[in-house]
Amino acid sequence: MTVDFLAKEDRAAWEELYKGYAVFYKVPMNDEILNQVWSWIFDEKEAFFALIAKDEGGKAVGLMHFREMASPLRGKKVGFLDDLFVKPEARGSGAVDALFKRLQQEAKTHHWPLVRWITADDNFRARIVYDRLAKRTMWVTYQMDVS
Repeated sequence: MTVDFLAKEDRAAWEELYKGYAVFYKVPMNDEILNQVWSWIFDEKEAFFALIAKDEGGKAVGLMHFREMASPLRGKKVGFLDDLFVKPEARGSGAVDALFKRLQQEAKTHHWPLVRWITADDNFRARIVYDRLAKRTMWVTYQMDVS
């Protein structure tokens, strides 16, 4: 398993993975969203990053989007993991561990003291992995829609 930053030639593989992620969370996906996210990945002004995991044959099997965010109580920048997806047929292959290992390396490079993320309460398989790799916080997430 190899994990590296997304390259422009990975667009088709990335789209397939990101569409799979959207289907998993039952979120509509369209070209406008795909193009916007793709532009963030390659915009040097954005502290937004994308990793892609490839199997031994070079096939893309997983993706991870993460970014930098301010943590005012710490007076520091920290990492935030936005999206993580591994193709169903590649789950259990080591892709998730490889992605998290690289994320930890990137966090050290950026001098982030921590990386946070959220997941769906019913995402039991992922939560088993997260419980192994990190500690669960006491925070409950809310979302205020603005229309």
